[in-house]
Amino acid sequence: MSLNLSIANNTKGKLPSLPLAVLKKDILGEKYVLSIAFVTKAKSHEINKAYRGKDKPTNVLSFELSKTQGELILCPSLIKEESKDPEKNFGKDFRKLLGYLVIHGMLHLKGMQHSSKMDKAEAKYDKKYFYRDRRGIKHHKSSGGRISKRRKIS
Repeated sequence: MSLNLSIANNTKGKLPSLPLAVLKKDILGEKYVLSIAFVTKAKSHEINKAYRGKDKPTNVLSFELSKTQGELILCPSLIKEESKDPEKNFGKDFRKLLGYLVIHGMLHLKGMQHSSKMDKAEAKYDKKYFYRDRRGIKHHKSSGGRISKRRKIS
């Protein structure tokens, strides 16, 4: 069975582990054909200028090729910089911000535009995939740590 997913890391950096295939299946569907490319800042700048007329690199670009096929272009070095900036990181570390931007790009491929509906969908997938560890424990900032649903607080 084909995952209908291709991933290319065109950077020199190592990328964090992300559930890309699961996200793709959940958001876009099993039959959707998705290509994800991780590129340098220079390449992101070049693509952003050519296709959007913006003379700067960007963190994520989404290109819908058809109703069932698309491509995401992500710039990990820029995302890493943004993860250190409280005004741009949404309170997320590099891995979670990268995952959030993958979700954001996939929702654009699904046809969503920036709106409260898109914000709700982003929050739903972000919470589902990036705020639980492998034991099913949620991470809550307000509690200062992990809280298990089954653990009694004494």
